[in-house]
Amino acid sequence: MNLYDSLPDAAPTVFGEEAVASYEYDLLTVDVPVGSWISSLEIARDKLGCTYFDWLSAVDEPGTGFRICAHVVSLENRRVRRLLLRTTVPHTSPSLPSAVAVYAGAEWHERETFEMFGVTFTDHPHLVHLLLPEEFEGHPLRKDFVLAARVAKAWPGAKEPGEAHDPDAPKRRQMLPPGVPDPNDWGPLKGQLPPAPARPARTPRAAGAAARTPREGAPARRTRSVADGSATQATETPAAAASAATPDAPRPARRTRSVADGSASQATPPATPDTSDATAPEAAPPARPARRTRTASDGSASQAATPPEATPDAPDAATPPAATRRPAPRSADAPWHDPKPAFEEPPTPATPPEAPAPPADQAKPKTETDPTPDNGGDA
Repeated sequence: MNLYDSLPDAAPTVFGEEAVASYEYDLLTVDVPVGSWISSLEIARDKLGCTYFDWLSAVDEPGTGFRICAHVVSLENRRVRRLLLRTTVPHTSPSLPSAVAVYAGAEWHERETFEMFGVTFTDHPHLVHLLLPEEFEGHPLRKDFVLAARVAKAWPGAKEPGEAHDPDAPKRRQMLPPGVPDPNDWGPLKGQLPPAPARPARTPRAAGAAARTPREGAPARRTRSVADGSATQATETPAAAASAATPDAPRPARRTRSVADGSASQATPPATPDTSDATAPEAAPPARPARRTRTASDGSASQAATPPEATPDAPDAATPPAATRRPAPRSADAPWHDPKPAFEEPPTPATPPEAPAPPADQAKPKTETDPTPDNGGDA
């Protein structure tokens, strides 16, 4: 069993007590202190078999320091085992021993990290610029590096659409990423630009503040719930009018109607009571009949075939029996009702009728015989 397979659990045993290892995204990562940087690289090369040096770089972590990362690989037994060794140096003194003595391929990578992040690698054989000119000042990959290009050209998010036409209009708060300075504090126009006018502060509305004060003479706005319904749906009855006149009287609850009951306009009007007997008690309105269910094949009520005269003894003259109902009309433009071939064949010409055969005696015309015999010419 390879020692690599015991990681990350055996990281304190392999790299030291201060080593912290984790396995995430199919990559084994081990964090070691600065004093164990060179010894950890030697352990990775000699004990774990990571003889292939891939790359070395750094990451600027604000408030933490520069995190130096070295990615090495083991290729034993045709199996790829990757290891990422990391250590952190502070921003105040970014210095780390060079790994060239362990991995010769780290020379160029440390030169790039030096000019991009400003990390000094001690004992490096030739620590000079690799990509930038010698007179270049600063380290471009640091988070606090000043982007000089943004001083000459304004950041795109500095103005809202429509603010450029009015230079005196109040501007919104500048949205500048880290490293982009104020043109009035750094650059060729330093101290020459007037300060941008501040936007007037908005008065924050207090949480739970009172509603907007109505105008003078306007009635107070009444709060109505969903169950109460709208004002136009209220029933105009003497009791309702009396309750409307009295603001403290409770409003009747909104009546709930199901789909089977139908709408209010479909309800059967109650029968006219007989006024001949004034002492008779008021008759209760008859129960509303259940809503009739009609399928799609039956069609609507207006499409049903009604008899010319409804008989008085019919139980329901508006509802015809099932035998007299006609199916729903079929659309004439539906292609499945009147199918037609896609390509019409040209009509064949009609053959003329054959003439009747003549009688047997008239089948052949009679030829006149010449009584003069043929002598074979003039003698």
